Amino acid sequence: MCTLEKRGRVLILTLTGSGEHRLGPDLISSLRSLLATARSDPSAAALVTVGEGRFFSNGLDLAWAKNSSEGLSTLVRLLKPLIADLISLPMPTVAAVTGHAAAAGMMIAIAHDYVYMRGDRGVLYMSELDIGLPFPDYFMDLMQAKITDPRTLRDVTLRAKKITGTEAKERGIVDKVCQSASETVAEAVKMAEELAGRNWDKGVYASIRMSVYPKLCKSLEIPEESDEAVTKHFASRL
Repeated sequence: MCTLEKRGRVLILTLTGSGEHRLGPDLISSLRSLLATARSDPSAAALVTVGEGRFFSNGLDLAWAKNSSEGLSTLVRLLKPLIADLISLPMPTVAAVTGHAAAAGMMIAIAHDYVYMRGDRGVLYMSELDIGLPFPDYFMDLMQAKITDPRTLRDVTLRAKKITGTEAKERGIVDKVCQSASETVAEAVKMAEELAGRNWDKGVYASIRMSVYPKLCKSLEIPEESDEAVTKHFASRL
């Protein structure tokens, strides 16, 4: 389902197998558990997330929702704290998008600080309009935080446009396009190693990231940092 590997000070979170990595309760729970492990590792300084196979993630597990009495609203509710975990994680994060990232899968990708994507295969795609589903509020807040060009945001949300890696780079959604899956992962790990080498204070990093996206953090119900916590960050550097 997913694994967490440590290479030096970089953690690599991998959605394993050749499937679509649909986000059902079990996968969401497993991802959250591994992110909690990452958060508690004192020597970890950066995270890379990878999806094996043709898909980074093809979104929520709609088949599970259809066959469950709890329905789609449960998956939307369960995914919210996973996105919050990424936004509040006290280290830099890099998504290595080696295949299709659709709907909730795209949300996970852009919840990272940096997005690397292969150029020879795979698209970013918000499918909700095509399948007749509204966006949860926190989906829209995340897209507004990370997709700053209004025309691109329009095309993603109101056109359900499938965006290749090359176009995503041109539109400012991804940071780098690579020629293959292996190169995408290698370059993402290289970037993570560079960031880890900066030896930033992890608490300060998380604090600054959350202050960059206040509306998103409120939507995700991430608790506001207290004045006392901010003071402690300053005091630790004196």
